[in-house]
Amino acid sequence: MTAEPGTSAPAPSGRAAPGAAKLVLPSLIGALVALTLGVYGRLHHPTGIAVNIAGFSSPGAVKSWLATGAIAFALVQVGSALVMYGKVPRIAPPGWIGGLHQWSGRIAFLLTVPVAVHCLYALGFQHYSTRVLVHSLLGCAFFGAFTVKMLILPKPGLPRWTLPACGALVFTVLTGVWFTSAYWFFSTFGIRH
Repeated sequence: MTAEPGTSAPAPSGRAAPGAAKLVLPSLIGALVALTLGVYGRLHHPTGIAVNIAGFSSPGAVKSWLATGAIAFALVQVGSALVMYGKVPRIAPPGWIGGLHQWSGRIAFLLTVPVAVHCLYALGFQHYSTRVLVHSLLGCAFFGAFTVKMLILPKPGLPRWTLPACGALVFTVLTGVWFTSAYWFFSTFGIRH
């Protein structure tokens, strides 16, 4: 970029854009959450004590169905977000879509909590196979990305793309967690409860 004759070029400020600066602290906190979960899972001696719910054949089945429920509600989140942001042609956002979006997200997150508690407490951060290592990494990353998303929700002045991008990241990581756990479980042992 060159300045026109008779004017001076703007001096570089050396600062990040104001909206981007608002992402630094939430991102650091999210990274700290993910790292803390990973370190705890690795240093904690796995107890082998399983979270189980009556009517299910095994803790693996419980975790797989809870994770599948989380993915189902996360899909509702994606659909409702697309409607809210006007990305679905010919559908005007109804007044209740925001509530649906919020509650589907809350339910999806709540379904992941017992799964994560079981994984961290009973199994720990494992790496005996590539699938298990990827699952452990993605599980920690999910809670870190979710933390970032929740922390940026009330922040005004962020670029418009920030919240949808963060939501897409949370959904993508959760999908990876599901594929490396529930999908693997169902394809290995069959769909059972």
